[in-house]
Amino acid sequence: MNSIAVRTVDLVKRFGDFVAVDRVSLEVARGEIFGFLGPNGAGKSTTIRILCGLLSPSEGSATVDGFDVATESESIKRNIGYMSQKFSLYDDLQVGENIDFFSGVYGVPRAKRAERKEYVLRMAGLEDRSRALTSELSGGWKQRLALGCAILHEPPILFLDEPTSGVDPIARRNFWDLIYDLSAAGHTIFVSTHYMDEAEYCHRLALMYRGKIVALGAPAELRRTLSSHQLMDLESSDPLESMKALDGAPGIYEVAVFGAGLHVTVDDAATAAPRIRELLAARGLDVRRLEAIEPSMEDVFVAMIEREDRRAA
Repeated sequence: MNSIAVRTVDLVKRFGDFVAVDRVSLEVARGEIFGFLGPNGAGKSTTIRILCGLLSPSEGSATVDGFDVATESESIKRNIGYMSQKFSLYDDLQVGENIDFFSGVYGVPRAKRAERKEYVLRMAGLEDRSRALTSELSGGWKQRLALGCAILHEPPILFLDEPTSGVDPIARRNFWDLIYDLSAAGHTIFVSTHYMDEAEYCHRLALMYRGKIVALGAPAELRRTLSSHQLMDLESSDPLESMKALDGAPGIYEVAVFGAGLHVTVDDAATAAPRIRELLAARGLDVRRLEAIEPSMEDVFVAMIEREDRRAA
């Protein structure tokens, strides 16, 4: 069996003059949790819809489980599970009835349906709620049910498009525990998200912006892309004026808003710290906190986006 579950080569999708997916090339290994990270409108969902056989590419090529997206979309649909942020569930059906319905949709053999239904209820923690109306479930429980319905037919590859959007942080963490279990059982997971903390849960990541992949690698590997510089966390009396004061200063590469403060990328923290204090003091700004920190995935992503914007400008 091919060790590559998903492969794209120079994949392009245009809608009129708008390029939603711009020469995307990547490979996802079997059993891997592969993350697609980027803001809304970056092209993540469009790429996933192409890979699921729901959209045709304008240019380039892609295969999923060995099937060509352009010519074998029906075979792809039979061999994947797909879950979107909208949870394709029927609220007016009971939990068990939803499972029964999707067992038929996915062509689960009748002899296996009771066994698969029991598995999904157990996996989702819904054994005691099989007769509950789906509309009565919280977002977190609906999420687990939608995931269970997506894997009823035991697909080798699972596409999850913004699956944790709109659910609380505890439900999101519990959902990722389920994803790890599925990966350990041999499923390949292709998941898109705009939550930066979720990026850390993936084996590898593609950072996507304006239809392009701007970085690709393991989370730790991507964080090392900033290792040639150092990062400082700055809290001051006026963040906006502080950004203006530091913009273009020698040894300071980037200044980005982070929470209530700023993250400042510098060449050397030891020499940059007094320079930063001096520049802010000259404008009458107080430094409340200034210290060197390790970059987060959000820092990496902001740096990549700003680099792309500079290149485009």
